[in-house]
Amino acid sequence: MNNVKQRIQDAYGEMLRFQLETGDPVTEIVEREDRFIAPGSTPGLYFLEPKKWPREERNALKRAKGRVLDIGCGAGRHSLYLQDLGLDVTAIDNSPGAIKVCKERGVRQALVRPISEVSRFKDASFDTIIMMGNNFGLLGSLSKGKKILKEFYRITSPDAVIIAATRDPYKTNRRLHLDYHRFNRSRGRMSGQIRMRIRFAASTGPWFDYLLVSPDEMKMVIDRTGWQIREFVIGDESGYFAIMEKLPA
Repeated sequence: MNNVKQRIQDAYGEMLRFQLETGDPVTEIVEREDRFIAPGSTPGLYFLEPKKWPREERNALKRAKGRVLDIGCGAGRHSLYLQDLGLDVTAIDNSPGAIKVCKERGVRQALVRPISEVSRFKDASFDTIIMMGNNFGLLGSLSKGKKILKEFYRITSPDAVIIAATRDPYKTNRRLHLDYHRFNRSRGRMSGQIRMRIRFAASTGPWFDYLLVSPDEMKMVIDRTGWQIREFVIGDESGYFAIMEKLPA
């Protein structure tokens, strides 16, 4: 029973394991609390080779330096890329299956650790934090995000940077998304705060909050957390990367 329970809880890890073992380019399914269901990523994205990444993604990662913390590392494609460039990378994910896949693919330092537990790292442990694959969303909400960003400040060196990817939730004209934005605002949440879970085959993960923000909203989230926007790297029609720098203490 314990093995079955773990499998059901780690749908994301199951999906990555399946791809590693079969080589089939699949994707997870995202289920939103309002019953909207859709593919969560491009098939095979988590194993995509760097030469196939969007130019903006590679450009954003050029800002990485020194000791890197990869938050929500998935199958480890960004960790492996930076590791190959000679950087000292620590990869974390809340999915045990994802971390197993990372280690098998060659990520040297990979830990099962959710973003809510970055407080376990010592002061000034990292020079760069990356949140790729729209993983700025792992901050979850405005209030939680500010607390975590303050922890990022503590665990990084004085000239540290954050490289974060997200999507602007307002760049849509789909009724179901606009209705969901209104629903969120009616209960005091940010428009792009998604309550969702991951499904793959017979596995279903736990519900969690994932925060999509516009560039202006990102500035609001990071305000008074010790970080400021250095620049935005614009990607496709809704995706973008933010390069943040640390303010003096």
